[in-house]
Order: sequence, then structure tokens, then C-alpha cells
Amino acid sequence: MLCARAVLKRSLSRTYAVRFFTQQFPQRGDRVVLGMSGGIDSSVSAKLLAAQDYDLSAVFMRNWDTRDEYGNSDKGCEWEKDWDDVQKVCKVYDIPCQMIDLSKEYWNRVFEPSLRMWEDGITPNPDVWCNREIKFGALLEHLPHKNKEKPPWLATGHYSRKDWSSSRPRLLRALDAVKDQSYYLSSITQSGLARALFPIGSLTKSDVRKIAQDGDIPTSVLEREESMGLCFIGEKKRTDFKEFISSYIAPSPGPVKMLSTGKTLTEHNGLWSFTIGEKIRLRGMREKMYVAQKDIPTNTIFVAPGRDPSLFCNSVRVNDFSWIWPDAPPAGLHEGIQLSAQIRHRMRPVLCTVKTRNPEAQNDIDITFHEQLKGVASGQVAALWDGDWCLGCGTITAAG
Repeated sequence: MLCARAVLKRSLSRTYAVRFFTQQFPQRGDRVVLGMSGGIDSSVSAKLLAAQDYDLSAVFMRNWDTRDEYGNSDKGCEWEKDWDDVQKVCKVYDIPCQMIDLSKEYWNRVFEPSLRMWEDGITPNPDVWCNREIKFGALLEHLPHKNKEKPPWLATGHYSRKDWSSSRPRLLRALDAVKDQSYYLSSITQSGLARALFPIGSLTKSDVRKIAQDGDIPTSVLEREESMGLCFIGEKKRTDFKEFISSYIAPSPGPVKMLSTGKTLTEHNGLWSFTIGEKIRLRGMREKMYVAQKDIPTNTIFVAPGRDPSLFCNSVRVNDFSWIWPDAPPAGLHEGIQLSAQIRHRMRPVLCTVKTRNPEAQNDIDITFHEQLKGVASGQVAALWDGDWCLGCGTITAAG
């Protein structure tokens, strides 16, 4: 009787597999570890990888302990449901799996630093840094090496692609532009990217769903709603998110003022409770108002009407840009080069001119957009691309 993997290899359409597996990636017998979440994307990644002749295993990362939110009780137990689905999928494809608890690492490397930024009124993006510090950081550190000279490959269900140039790995946008997640991966290190695999990066979401439905993936996985929440708390509405953060940050009331007149309109509970560009509801105002500025020293939020010039940004400054190729940033930075940028996931990439402020410090850059952007805040992540090639990212320190 043929084993599950042998049957899968015969039945899986090469139409899907060839797009990924004919590239420069693991060889037969290489150790591949798949990070799984219990969702459809990582489950299809498991199916594709199981059809190859790899030494394949899976890990489920527990990055958040719900007891941190609810005391001694694991109320909700979201991670237990996810872990159960991961085990079901792995059983179908004969993949050994284990759970690794990285909640302490997540707290220390991602959540606590983000908390301090929120407290200061800055807008961080934990999901970007989670990929660098946890998925391609702490997780790789926790994986035992059977062969010290050849560490395992790490596969994920991200919609991104990768190729090689001059023996270096390049992070590329996914084939599906709508689902592309290269922005979230833009902080990955060159060493982490070198061992990374993205099995579904050359597929569309509709391809992934077809592969999932044409097989033995459990119904509980197929019927799961797609999660777009923060990686440590899952899907939450904006109001739920404010309530969640307020349990870790003490209230710090301050005035909400009209930018043009300085008139106090209401009071906020903390600078973290509103983001630059966010609509703010104010009683008695005929026009819709948006957060235009935050004055950290005076703990003041300033608002303006939607078309006010103060809401728009022409350029940003980044002091710690992390090039994925750290010793080989693009040539011509001192004179200025044209690239494309994103400051949020799912925003349309915009053309920009990137220039260093100091020829000796190629991580300190100014990014000038070729069109005005709205809702740009300090702390957000600015990522850069040369066509489909993601070059890296950095934290915005100032916008103008």
C-alpha cells in the first residue's frame, strides 16, 4: 500500500508544484521545517511540501499566552484551536509536528518594545518585526540542527517569492499582487532569507483554495475566516484593540485641539489611542475631523478637516534603514535613486526618490514621494522595492 505522501505525489497537479520547486531550493533529503498556523495558506504549503522528497517536519509557534490577558485562565484558547488544526493537517500528510512556545521571546523582542512606542504616541508595526525577530529569528534559534554545516530550511505560508542573484537571496513580491506579503517580510535578514521557503508565493489565492479543496485538508481549516489581525492577538476590531492596549498602558489624558485655531475640542485617554490620519468623532462638528499631529511633550492631539494640507506628507526620514543585503545597498544612494515605497500593507506602491543624508551612513536615508501620502506617522515601517525586488525597510522617524 502506498503511503500518504506517495499518493499525494502522484495526485498533486504539477501545474502548481513546478512554479515553486524547479527553482534553486532544497535538494532531495534536505531538512525542511514548515511553520504552520492552522490556516489554509500554511496547510496548502504543507500539502505542496509533502509531495517532495524532503526530510519534512512542522512547527506551530505559540507567540501569545492568553493568560497574559486574562490572568490565570486561558480564556478563548485561540492557540489551542489553531494547534488542533495543525495536528489534523500534519496527520493527513504524515508530517511530524511540534509546538514551540515563543511567547517570552515575543514579549521581549516585539510586544514590549511596541508597547513603549505606543505609550509615547508613536505608531509601530509589530507584524513586520515579528517576522524578523520571531519567525526568522527566535524560531530558527530553537530549531535543533542535525547537521551544523547545513541548517534546516524554514518554510512559511507567506505570499512572497524568492530568487537568487550573485549567490545572494532576493525577496520578491508574490504573483498575487492583492495577497502580496513582502511588506511584512521586508525586515528579514539576508541569512534568514537564505534559508526561507515560500511554497505558495507563485500561486494566486484562488489557486491555493483549489488545491485545498481538492484533497484531504480538514473542513475546520477550509471554513476558517482569513485572519488579518496583529500576529500576537489575532483578529480584533479597532475598538477592541484600544481596549486591549489600555490593559497594558496607564491612561494619560490630554487635550484634543483644532490645529488651525488651537481650540480644545475634547480629551483623549492617551496619545496611543489615535493614529495619524485616523478619523475622530467629535460632537457638534459639521466636518469630519482627522488626526493631523501629535505633540508628545504637551500630550496633545491636533485634528484637521480631511482636505487640510497638514494631513498630507511629501517625504519621510529613516535613521535605521535595514538593507536585506547590508553590505551592498543600491548604488547611487548619495546622489539619489528612484525606487518604490510602501508604508502600510496593501497600500498601492508609490514611486519615490531615496537619498542618503551622509555618504558614510547608508542606513540614514530620506525618502521623497512622487505624490503626496496621507496618514504617515512616526514609527511606521517604510519599505523599498526595485520593481518586484524588496530591498529592506526602516522605521520612520519624521515626516514632512
